[in-house]
Formats: sequence, C-alpha cells, structure tokens
Amino acid sequence: MSKSGIVNVRMVITEEKMLSNIDKVKKAINPNSKKQIVQLEEDTYFKDLVESIKTYLIEYPKKKNFPSSIYKAAYDLVEFATNQFEENTKNIEGLIRQREQNIALAGELKEILQLSENKDKDWKNKVKEVENKYPKDIIETLITIGKSKDNSTQEYQDAVKLLNARISNLESNLHIEIDMERIEDKSKALSYIGIEIADALKTIPAPAEIQEETLAETPIEEQKQTVEDQEYVQDTTFEVKPSLWQRIKNSKLIRTIRYITKIKIVVDYSALPEGKEDKK
Repeated sequence: MSKSGIVNVRMVITEEKMLSNIDKVKKAINPNSKKQIVQLEEDTYFKDLVESIKTYLIEYPKKKNFPSSIYKAAYDLVEFATNQFEENTKNIEGLIRQREQNIALAGELKEILQLSENKDKDWKNKVKEVENKYPKDIIETLITIGKSKDNSTQEYQDAVKLLNARISNLESNLHIEIDMERIEDKSKALSYIGIEIADALKTIPAPAEIQEETLAETPIEEQKQTVEDQEYVQDTTFEVKPSLWQRIKNSKLIRTIRYITKIKIVVDYSALPEGKEDKK
C-alpha cells in the first residue's frame, strides 16, 4: 500500500473520531440525556473533548478541503448549545421571579405574624387578605396564634415555630439557589462550546450546503446582492450566518452571564472562555 493510501485511511479514522467526539459533547449537554455535564471546572473529560474538536478545526491543514460532515456536525453542535443556553436563560429568569416573589411573601408573612402575636385589632383582616397567597396550613396557623389567649402553651409555641421556619425557607430560597447553581454549571459548559468551537469554525470556508442554507434564510434583497458577488460567496466562512455567532458572542451568552452576575446569582464569569474579537 502506498504512503498516500495509509494517510487517507488515517484521515478517515480521524474524521470518524471527531464525529464521535462531537456526538459525545452533544449528548453531554442534551437535557434529555441521563449523563449530563454537572460541573465544567471538574469535568476534564468534557473539556478535553471540546478542545480536541477545536484543535482539529484550527489545525486542519487544507481548510478548503475540510470534511463537510465534520463542519456540519460542529455547526449543529454550536447551534444546539446556543439554543440550550437560551432555554437556560428563560429558566433562570423564571427562578429569579420566583425568588423575588418568595422574598416578598416572607416579608408579608413576617409582618402578619407579628400582628397576630400582638393581637393587633386589624390582624383578622390582614389574614383574610392573604388567604389566596399562602397554603391553608399557614392561614390556619396564623388564626391559631391570633386567637390564642395563652402564649405559653405548647400549641402556641409550635405554631410560632412553624411560621418562623416557613419565613426562613422563603427568605433563603435554598431549593431555588440549588436549581440556579445547576443551571449555571450547564450554561458555563454551553458557553464554552459556543465560543470556542464557533470561533474555530470561522477559520474554515463553509461547505456549499451550509452556504445554500444560509442563503435560503437571507432576505431576498440580501440574496440578490450575495448572488451578484460571487467572490463573497466563495470566501464565505462561518461568518456568513452572523446571527448565530452574535447570539453566542454578544446577545445571549456574554450579556446574559453579566446580567446574571448583576442580580447576584453565583456565576464565575472569569471561568468563561474568552472569545476572539471579529477581525474586520
């Protein structure tokens, strides 16, 4: 067998390995997968997979002959990661609203508890006003405290203890914080993929099928201009679909991470990979 034949065989194996690595990464971030990534910093296997894909994209010797199957798979991976990140963003926003509501409920419950303990003349009306805001057992406990004539009884002490525990739980939002940390770790992994692999893809001319898909999604006016400019089409790379790249780099990843940081969700922004600036 000739040396060139051996090289071709090795190249096929390498391509198959890269496709396998891309598939493993995609499974690791799939919300329906049983084995999802948990913590990016501690998952060296996951980071090594992403690094292997990035290295392959950057160091491939003849970019014009880059395997279209790998380009398409890597492109799909970036798009999948971007969509998953956007879904995470929605989930975090929902948790933020829930946390704010819980804190407000905690404050209101604390105020009504004090009114009930002090037998304030308006305590009954206040309890009635919040009947639809709290579970039935909380309302009944407030009534028990308000009607009690002896604050030293075990029943009274247990009632106060129960409500203080509920107030503490609403203020701490422990389950929400746990969910936020879980989503945060997934988002770090998604941003790692989105930025690193998308940036590497920009160095490779897009295969014809990707160019055609992009052209089909481009407004008619822009299509005419693109068709007229054949040189532009030939030089098309990952930047031909800027909406995806910008979603990764600006609108949905970095901005959202910064937004999350501002609202005091524990996000280690320094742990996110730096995306290279566009060269214009």
